[in-house]
Amino acid sequence: MDSFMDAAIAEAQAGLAEGGIPIGSVLVHQGKIIGRGHNRRVQKGSAILHGEMDALENGGRLPAAVYAQSVLYTTLSPCAMCSGAILLYRIPRVVVGENVTFLGEEELLRSRRVVVDVLQDSRCIEMMREFIRKHPTLWNEDIGVDPGASERNEWTSPERERGVDPGASERDEWTSPERERGVDPGAATRRWRFGLVKERDES
Repeated sequence: MDSFMDAAIAEAQAGLAEGGIPIGSVLVHQGKIIGRGHNRRVQKGSAILHGEMDALENGGRLPAAVYAQSVLYTTLSPCAMCSGAILLYRIPRVVVGENVTFLGEEELLRSRRVVVDVLQDSRCIEMMREFIRKHPTLWNEDIGVDPGASERNEWTSPERERGVDPGASERDEWTSPERERGVDPGAATRRWRFGLVKERDES
């Protein structure tokens, strides 16, 4: 067993006992834990306190050289937000407990030369599976997923990637002249709403 992953799991269990989401993390420098934390979005009413972010925060202000020689352990594959922090501080290695229940931005990290080791630890997998089964709404909130989007004719991920709004015709948003020219006047508004890239010039 990896003692540092054991410490991250202990953090996850502490978070679960507090009524939060069971994801834990520790920051290790030269064989010593210098920061530890767990997901505290629920406990603190926070928008950003995922396990990795909490561990970095609890580690305090550190020189860049310390991060560059550290390893971040996390019980779950890091999301886009936590991966951004890893890249910002140039942490060279991340050890992940599991990515079965959630696959984060591992490929992004690897593309930026971060070493990502995935253990597929059964303790981490079972802990998250049980939590997601019991608290699906809270879990979706934590990873920024709106499960009701498709029911409201909003965009699903594949449609978003293709720039297609399947609900446009049902909402009669296109007028006949615009439809003939293939222009959707509401696209820019919806792209802003969903955080899409700048719309291409269709004129």
